[in-house]
Amino acid sequence: MNGINLMVEEHVLIKRMLKIVRKACYKAIKTSELVYEDFEAMMDFIKHYADDHHHGKEEKLLFNKMVEFAGPAAEKLVTHGMLVEHDLGRLHMAELRKALAAYRSGDDEAILDVIANAISYTHLLHRHIDKEDQVVYPFAERTLEAHVIEDLNLACVDFEAKQKSLGIQDKYLEVVERLERIYL
Repeated sequence: MNGINLMVEEHVLIKRMLKIVRKACYKAIKTSELVYEDFEAMMDFIKHYADDHHHGKEEKLLFNKMVEFAGPAAEKLVTHGMLVEHDLGRLHMAELRKALAAYRSGDDEAILDVIANAISYTHLLHRHIDKEDQVVYPFAERTLEAHVIEDLNLACVDFEAKQKSLGIQDKYLEVVERLERIYL
């Protein structure tokens, strides 16, 4: 298994969800209705697949190896770039969750906060993914020695096996496919 290639592939599924989030927001604007269960499913995907599964692999495996073995440039890229953006995404999701609860409780104006945070998250993640695919991952492949990349690959095999035993990959692929049928 090539861990970095796997992370690039995971970006494809995450981008599919970002498209769904955007379409769901547009539908909410057009109809003044939010389907709470669908937004909950989107937030669940983002929390458990995009953040825990994908960002978890980056933060626990790849980024740690970059900081340890790829020098000060990697440390700056990771700590002042990628991790900051991961945290900003988590902030947007926390604010989205609060806004959705407020809207569900009858605060009609909270729909603005739902849409603002959901769309801000999609914009952030599109830029973040492009940066990783075009800059961060190629930098890691160029600067990390072969034995470090091999350690990363083995760690990814273990990580994926644990996640597969929990059904994470299959569950969230099904969530994306179901929501695509509704919103795309």
